This record gives sequence, structure tokens and C-alpha cells, in this order.
Amino acid sequence: MTELKGLKGLKGLGLKGTVFKGRSARAAAGFTAAALALFAVAPLALSDFRLGLLAKYLCTAMVAVGICLAWGRGGLLTLGQGVFFGLGGYAMAMHLKIADAGPGNLPDFMQLYGTATELPWWWRPFENPVFALAATVLLPMAVAAILGSFIFRRRVKGAYFAILSQALAAAFAIWLIGQQATTGGTNGLTDIQGFFGYDLNDPVNQRMVYFIIAAALLLLIVIARQLIHSRYGELLVAVRDSEERVRFLGYNPANVKLVAYVVAAGMAGLAGALFVPAVGIISPAMIGIVPSIEFVIGAAVGGRASLAGAVLGAIGVAWAKTALSEEFPAGWTYFQGLLFIVALAFLPGGLASLVGMVRRRRAAAGTTGEPSPALPLGEAA
Repeated sequence: MTELKGLKGLKGLGLKGTVFKGRSARAAAGFTAAALALFAVAPLALSDFRLGLLAKYLCTAMVAVGICLAWGRGGLLTLGQGVFFGLGGYAMAMHLKIADAGPGNLPDFMQLYGTATELPWWWRPFENPVFALAATVLLPMAVAAILGSFIFRRRVKGAYFAILSQALAAAFAIWLIGQQATTGGTNGLTDIQGFFGYDLNDPVNQRMVYFIIAAALLLLIVIARQLIHSRYGELLVAVRDSEERVRFLGYNPANVKLVAYVVAAGMAGLAGALFVPAVGIISPAMIGIVPSIEFVIGAAVGGRASLAGAVLGAIGVAWAKTALSEEFPAGWTYFQGLLFIVALAFLPGGLASLVGMVRRRRAAAGTTGEPSPALPLGEAA
């Protein structure tokens, strides 16, 4: 019996190793296919206009990667990602507007709306490109760290956390609108012409921006996957499923959730920063409550627990918004809300869960062709 138990343990370990190898092989194949599609197929198949739209959709997918980590794995319904998206976007846009104005000149909107004769003190650090680039990621992460520390240490979770994050998005958009002389108000920062010395009106440079965005998305996917399949990823799932039990084991659930929240904020900030050269504008309308909900809808429809599902869902919903809003400008919002409700009510795991459902049904019906690992041992016993 002891030998049999040892055999079972070795058998289980071998099967587990095979599963992990299979997952790694599928992930590598999927990553390669995505890279080929983004860097080879899309630039050849799409016009410059459509490729610019795809760059915009990929920025949305970058936010979805962070949502997959925070919500899909950690159970944190982040309805305020627009705040971090906006912080990254405004940090990038401020530097680009200063660069477009030239040395010693004010950005065009300050000359139109404001009475200042020099840059506001909090604009001046963004003259430095290194500071501006670092701020696009570190500023959202710093804000998330401060807010998350207060929220998670007070054990705020569930619907209360979602409402707080959504209120933060609304407050941030309202503040931006009220600072017309220094943030452009409702219009935001518009008519951005250059990107670190490159003319954004040149189609070649626009393609360069697309390739940068595609590379950044793939990098974020790799980072998120490493976190998800690490020891920290397992701890994050444990906190999501049984926070009190994890606390009893000696871990601080607040710190575990804070890491996911901060990383997701950094990803959203980077997405916002790259969104600016892709579109040429950033405004409060792009970072308020509605955009924050749209980020979550994309991840939910595709599958918030699956990186591939969240990314493809975000791209699909963003594409549908562009396509359907052209035909039904007044009805798209209702359709979007209905899509979110249907996804949560009838397919909580998103479209990505359909694959697992099919596999489980095939396994239950005995059509997979793979013998059960426990069957030979059972017969031996």
C-alpha cells in the first residue's frame, strides 16, 4: 500500500508537470500568433486609418489586462480605471503640448483661455521627457497606492469598493473640467502634433506609434501572466475566495490586494499615455464614469479571468462601439449596457469560459479520448 501511495504521488506529479508544460506550450503558441497578427498581418491588411483605430483598441486592451489581474484574479471590481488612464494620458499630453509650443512659449489653449504668462508650477516638471515618461506609469501607481492603502486597510470591499472607485472617476473628471486655464477644461488637451520629435501627421510615424502600442500590450500580457501563475497569483486567488482564512494563516490581505490594484493602475496609466499619440487628444470625456465602465465591460464580455479573453473582449467591444455607434448613435449605449447585463447574468466567465464548458461536457460524455489518470490505479488496487 505504501508503494502504491508513492506511485500515486509520482503519477500525480507527472501529470501535473505535463499539464503545466501543456499550458506553457499553448501560451507560447498563442503569444506567437498574437505577435504575428499584430506585427505582420494587421499592418499589411489594414489601411492607415483602420490601423490607427486598432491602435486605439489596443490601448483599451492594455487596461483590460490590468482589470483581468485585479478583478478576474483578485475579485476587485475596479470601476475607476479611467482615473489612472487619465493620469497617464494627461502626463504624456502635457509634455507633448509643451514640446509643440516650443521653448519659452505657452501651450495654445493657455494663450486662449488663461491669463498666465508662464507655465504653472506643476506643469514645469513635465518639460523633461524622462520625468514625463516615468510619470505616466509611476503617478497612477502612486495615487493607487495611497487610495488603496486607506481602502483595503479599512477592509472596504465588494460593492462599496466599486462605488468608491467609480466616485473617484467622477470627481477626477469634474476637477479637470473646472480647470480650463490649466487643463483645457471640457475640451481637454487637443491638437497634439508631435511625439518626441516625430510628426504625428506623417503616416510612417503613426505606424511607429502603432508598433509601440502593440509591443507594450504584449509586454503587459507577459507581466500579468507571470504574476498570475506565480506564488503571488495563488495568494491573490486565495484572498479573493477566503480573505479571513488567509489572514488566519499570517498574511495581510490588504497588502495582497494593494499590489494588484497598483499594478493595474500602472497598466492603465501606460495605456492612457500611448492613447494620446494614437488619437492626438485626451479629455475628461475619455476618463470619466462611462469610459471606466466600458473598460470593465470589455473584460467581462471576453472573460475577466482569462488574459486572452479580456484582451479580445476589450478589442471586440471597442470595435463594436465604433461600428455600431455609426449606425445607431442613440442606441449604442443601451446595447452596451444590455451586453454587460447578459454577460454577467448568463455567462459570468465571459466568452472565454465557453471553451472550458465544452471541454467539461466532452469529458463528461467520454469523448475526449484521454483515459482517466485514476482508472489504472483503481484497477490495480
